[in-house]
Amino acid sequence: MKKEFKVPSVGESITEVTIGKILKKQGSVVKVDEEIIEIETDKLNQVLYASDSGVLNLRVQTGDVVKVGDVIGDIEISTTEKVEEKKVFPKEPVKIEKARLAKEDWMSTLDEPKSPLTEEKSKEDIVSLSPISQPPRGESRKKMSKIRKLISERLLEVTQQTAMLTTFNEIDMSQVIALREKYKDEFSKKYGAKLGFMSFFVKAVTCALQVVPEVNSYIDGDDFVTRNYVDIGIAVSTERGLIVPVLRDTNLLSYAQIEKNIDDYAERAKTGRLSVSELTGGSFTITNGGTLGSLLSTPIINPPQCAILGMHKIAKRAVVVDDQIVIRPMMYVALSYDHRVLDGKEAISFLMYIKTHLEDLQKEILGL
Repeated sequence: MKKEFKVPSVGESITEVTIGKILKKQGSVVKVDEEIIEIETDKLNQVLYASDSGVLNLRVQTGDVVKVGDVIGDIEISTTEKVEEKKVFPKEPVKIEKARLAKEDWMSTLDEPKSPLTEEKSKEDIVSLSPISQPPRGESRKKMSKIRKLISERLLEVTQQTAMLTTFNEIDMSQVIALREKYKDEFSKKYGAKLGFMSFFVKAVTCALQVVPEVNSYIDGDDFVTRNYVDIGIAVSTERGLIVPVLRDTNLLSYAQIEKNIDDYAERAKTGRLSVSELTGGSFTITNGGTLGSLLSTPIINPPQCAILGMHKIAKRAVVVDDQIVIRPMMYVALSYDHRVLDGKEAISFLMYIKTHLEDLQKEILGL
């Protein structure tokens, strides 16, 4: 019996997909829920799984463009006998007779002069090991994936169609680090999630968007549209490219809910199991280059949003506090924004609110 293998719906606005990487070869035996093929759209890559166990028969190749609902193969369901692996038994060990060496004979070899041939051989060995053979000069070429192509087009669109500007500041992370160190074990035990730095920034950004609502706006034709909700996208780097899953209504989420959602998104992003709805509609984006060691950068806006916050590496630096030079864990932060929507006043006020919020966490507790 054959079970047809169709292209599933991946979003209301998507009618066709491109066949990406083929994960199981033609004619191979697959099991239920085993990864078979990867499909690409202009929004995301998604892995398709086997619905049944059997022999796979694919009718497509990498690069083919097919419509949603098209049959791209089938699985022939049959009982397959398990082939018993041949056991290889080691042969009988070879007996090696031990040769006895007299102490005087062994001692004499220490002072024995090397022959010219031996010295020459040693030199040749050293010379042959020193240079590493270089591979032949050349290039490799592969077709750009649909998601990579879309990212390229959007980045170019942002630079051409927005008046992007970046403002910087630095945050003393002492209080955040101290609070995290004090409660991370208890937090993990109670909620089953690690307490990371991202949840602190999501909370700070959420509050800042409510205090400076202009940052939660976008341009639609001749209109400025300001959202009355807060949906924050978290940039996640994957092998398929940078994607931005969205946390909805972050003003209603606790620290534990934020951390759990981030972990879930990050895990599913690696295997291409995020839906289109989870990757669209954000009102603001946070990207963290610090996880890769970046000290400073200028993040690019994710349209149609008007701003993006870049987090960076935490590094100990000498700073002046109360006229004293002290060592503090500092992080540079960057806010890139569309100058058509925001003036410097709103952008700097927004970034300063995040800074003061994270440097004085007691204010959040008191609702100040």
